[in-house]
Amino acid sequence: MSMIRLPLVAAMLLAAAPLVAQQAEAPPAPAAAPEAAQPEKTVPEKAAPEKQWKTERVKLQTAEGPIVLELEVERAPATSANFLKYVDQKKFDGITFYRALTFPGRADLGLIQGGQRDQKKLLPAIAHEPTSKTGLSNRDGAIAMARGAPGSAQADFFIIMGDLSTLDASPKDPGFAVFGRVVEGMDVVKKIVAAPVSATEGVGAMKGQMIAKPVPITTARRVPK
Repeated sequence: MSMIRLPLVAAMLLAAAPLVAQQAEAPPAPAAAPEAAQPEKTVPEKAAPEKQWKTERVKLQTAEGPIVLELEVERAPATSANFLKYVDQKKFDGITFYRALTFPGRADLGLIQGGQRDQKKLLPAIAHEPTSKTGLSNRDGAIAMARGAPGSAQADFFIIMGDLSTLDASPKDPGFAVFGRVVEGMDVVKKIVAAPVSATEGVGAMKGQMIAKPVPITTARRVPK
């Protein structure tokens, strides 16, 4: 199983973890077959209902089509509230998805990044909500905050294609804060992931990951479930 880690959503780290199956020795057969016991009648226990977490939905209307997000306002309250502030104040109208990260030989893995890059429209940075606290994960369809140091996230976010759960928090790494997932429009996400990128634009590890023609997000609005 291959795993991808992207410190600052940039560098790649691959690790293999082979599994070894072991066969246990079979127990000896009994000398004589015992008389079959009559099974007791039992009443099956009812499974406890799964907790329904409070969520809010937001639709990003992009030039490639709509992407509907379900935000975990109860499990990731600070991060979701920050995102909704930008939505409600229309600070995400007119922004773009400007970055597409893919991995050679892994068509199932990638991410797209977008956000507000106008310094005048930025809100204060928010506290980091690690996945170890929220119970969420950087897996297919997840939306998470891009950041530098923990507690520096503002208005840049990324959406994941495939399993990038190695971006989750660990004892040695605070990871990236997931706060929702795509419920409609993963086909749009995949289309943007596959967008042509510039070979020269981008700084450092992000060089070669900048979309040649950034994909506009015309509006970002709350929508009913």
